[in-house]
Amino acid sequence: MSVKITYFVHSITKDNEAKLSTGWIPGELSEKGIERSFALRDLINIDDFDLVITSDLKRAIDSSNNTFGNSKEMKRDSRIRECNYGDLDGKSSELVVYEDHIYEPFPNGESLKDVEKRMRDFCNYLIENYDGKHIAIVAHKAPQFAFQVITQGKTWEQAIDEDWRKTNSWQPGWNYIIENTKY
Repeated sequence: MSVKITYFVHSITKDNEAKLSTGWIPGELSEKGIERSFALRDLINIDDFDLVITSDLKRAIDSSNNTFGNSKEMKRDSRIRECNYGDLDGKSSELVVYEDHIYEPFPNGESLKDVEKRMRDFCNYLIENYDGKHIAIVAHKAPQFAFQVITQGKTWEQAIDEDWRKTNSWQPGWNYIIENTKY
């Protein structure tokens, strides 16, 4: 049993451009983000996917709608939301230091281990319901790190250190395999 995931991070938001960390705030795609989410269609083969699952936050939903339109069944799932930065939602990105919140929650928010817990639950859901399927996921930074921790055996420190945002190595999707293991 296995499920193939192709993970897409939502497109550029107005907050990204303003160097703000959106967290659980819905977020609005910027003009550049809208253009890029439509352009992603030309970089992928939509027919490769059986289903699209998106975070329930507006920026991910809008990115998903722009890229996939009505071409695929689409579901929303709150488990793949961004990390809740609590008091830092909407504040300067410089204040949101992932390395300091792997185990300790952001003030009035959650830790990265909390994100990992909900992502493990999500992985179990995928295995139980979508064996043999190829699923497009449209979500956020912390859940992508969690996929690396869960499916590739990376530590949180490794996932953070190897972040594609630090190396400017964006790509039109990252592949992960959820296998028949209880997460």
